[in-house]
Amino acid sequence: MVVLLQRLFRKKVMRFLPFYLFTFLFLSCGPEGGKFRLSGRLRNINQGEFLVYSPDGGFVGVDTIKVRNGRFSYEKEVRKEVMLMIVFPNFSEQVVIAEPGEEVEVKGDATHLREMTINGTDANDDLTKLRIRINKLSPPEIPSAIARYIEENPTSIVSMYLLDKYFVNAKTPDYIEGQRLAALMLKANPDNGRLRRLKTRLDGLKNGRLQAQLPTFSATDINGQKISSSLLKGKVGVITTWASWNYPSTDIQKRLRRLQKKNPQTLALISICLDGDKRECRRRIDRDSLLWTQVYDGQMFQSPLINKLGLFMVPSMVVVNKQGKIIARDIEQNKVEEEIGKLLQ
Repeated sequence: MVVLLQRLFRKKVMRFLPFYLFTFLFLSCGPEGGKFRLSGRLRNINQGEFLVYSPDGGFVGVDTIKVRNGRFSYEKEVRKEVMLMIVFPNFSEQVVIAEPGEEVEVKGDATHLREMTINGTDANDDLTKLRIRINKLSPPEIPSAIARYIEENPTSIVSMYLLDKYFVNAKTPDYIEGQRLAALMLKANPDNGRLRRLKTRLDGLKNGRLQAQLPTFSATDINGQKISSSLLKGKVGVITTWASWNYPSTDIQKRLRRLQKKNPQTLALISICLDGDKRECRRRIDRDSLLWTQVYDGQMFQSPLINKLGLFMVPSMVVVNKQGKIIARDIEQNKVEEEIGKLLQ
């Protein structure tokens, strides 16, 4: 079970790692921090393992927390206030705010993880109180309660976590409200680099939301030629990101190649290569016969086109209909040919 969890989890972390890598590099340049300590006890669990990672770049990789007789402890050197995400054996996650030199205590029941308490610092106390309050609300009431907390605490790292969880990466994201809240937070904390990047990400996601008209854009392909969104006019269009170091993204390119061979007049493709090495990008294009518009500007995740379209992952995808309206995003790797094939019928 633990091995399976680690494999699945590493896959998830690597999918989002590029976006958070910039935050990690920023944090690494700061002064020395101190050890953060977490300890706790959960009833109805004897032995096991939890995984822990940092979604905002506090550290790279995955640590393990051993549980014995329901008790556990964990220490981590942190340079500033960061988020840690604990992953339990049932795949549920719980955020903990880590601060240099601070200690928090976790209490609860392994069969009712939503009711656990995490106390010891102001940020974790706030999260616990908010979680208890949310547990009493109906689902439609939760976003308003979260928005009120963010409005009242615009400079808190807790608000950063809540904004991402409830408005950006939610099952039904609300990019417009997320953009409003991010702007409010940025006004209160204009020097927050992480927040500026999240605001940029939200701007792109708003432009690329479902049923929105694809924003017009221009870019430079790998041969130095100017291209634009007009390439997709009157066709089913697919814009994707890929990199030679990411297997799912290169596999999607091969699936798109097969689709294009069958539908050369009705399918238009634009792929954005996020390799750091242009030569490696060319080698993969030649090897896999990716003979359509390939954008390469060498800016990787800082590319203006990536930001404008909200394509912040590898792989990532936007699908538009013949009228230029976005009708799908991030189709699963093994369903690419089936789902896009339906649109071409």
